[in-house]
Amino acid sequence: MRVQISSRFTIAVHIFACIDTFGKDHKITSDLLASSASVNPVIIRKIMSSLREAQLIRVQRGTGGMQIAKPLNEITLYDIYRAVDCVESGELFHFHENPNENCPVGKNIHLILDDKLQRVQQAMENELKSISLQDVIDDTRKYVKASTLSS
Repeated sequence: MRVQISSRFTIAVHIFACIDTFGKDHKITSDLLASSASVNPVIIRKIMSSLREAQLIRVQRGTGGMQIAKPLNEITLYDIYRAVDCVESGELFHFHENPNENCPVGKNIHLILDDKLQRVQQAMENELKSISLQDVIDDTRKYVKASTLSS
């Protein structure tokens, strides 16, 4: 079994890229975002709700549409990761339930691994903090422009 960070994180980043790419010319709706990400609009709406609660996006009722709520360089991938609650109970690594207390390894596995796994999670979170949404949007603009030129 592989443990993965929830796809909510990459879908949330996808949402920001779409807002920046299409927001000037189109009303950004959950249907538009769902089409781009190839996921159900209900998933998009749940993620949008989390991003709105974290004050990373603004959603206008009635007239519709959404905008990024802060300057791009003030939002990090870590902010998005935290907003969409990507890991269970804040822990990236989920331990197998009930290691055998009668086994010398099973009895000590938490002592063996807990601090190491915490350091790995901290390193990943620090890296997410070092990447701004501006970095992602700059790449989005570069690759979108390149793909439209080659079409």
